Amino acid sequence: MDQQQYPISSSCRADRKTIEKNRRNQMKALYSELNSLLPHHQHSREVTSLPDQIDAAVNYIKKLQTNLEKMRAKKDRHMGVERITNNRNGAYGSVLNGSPQIEIRETGSALDVVLITGLDFQFMFEGAIRLLLEEGADIVNASFSVVDDTTFHTIHSKIGECAPGTVAARISDRLRKFVNEASTTAF
Repeated sequence: MDQQQYPISSSCRADRKTIEKNRRNQMKALYSELNSLLPHHQHSREVTSLPDQIDAAVNYIKKLQTNLEKMRAKKDRHMGVERITNNRNGAYGSVLNGSPQIEIRETGSALDVVLITGLDFQFMFEGAIRLLLEEGADIVNASFSVVDDTTFHTIHSKIGECAPGTVAARISDRLRKFVNEASTTAF
């Protein structure tokens, strides 16, 4: 073919050079920003190469992910919930198998109820409070919190001074029966 027909203009070459120069400058600025986000050692004044900076960033991000997983596990241990990873991107799901769990602790005249449910069982919080009130317990504090798709309900109550053990046992039986019936009818 005739080269005269498709001449490469000098302005087209200059445009490509300018575009490439701008791309390199933008990448340099992005690498610099990435490097500025990494923790630096005060005593190290040497200039690190670009591949070393990227390796340091990758290692730092992996270290942060590991620390985050450890902190989540520690939080879960303190909250009393076992957790497992359930998908490729590291999202967490609680190990409830869909059924609510209840824990009842009696300390003298204090009765604490911890109810762990999925989002579908939030009605149980109101039902547990109603049951405690029917049994003559005074609700001292009641709260709930939602973590991912799990709801933690906590009810602190005070039961009568006379024979608290028998009252607590009766309330405990009724609460467990309520939770079991509610979870079987929900499925």
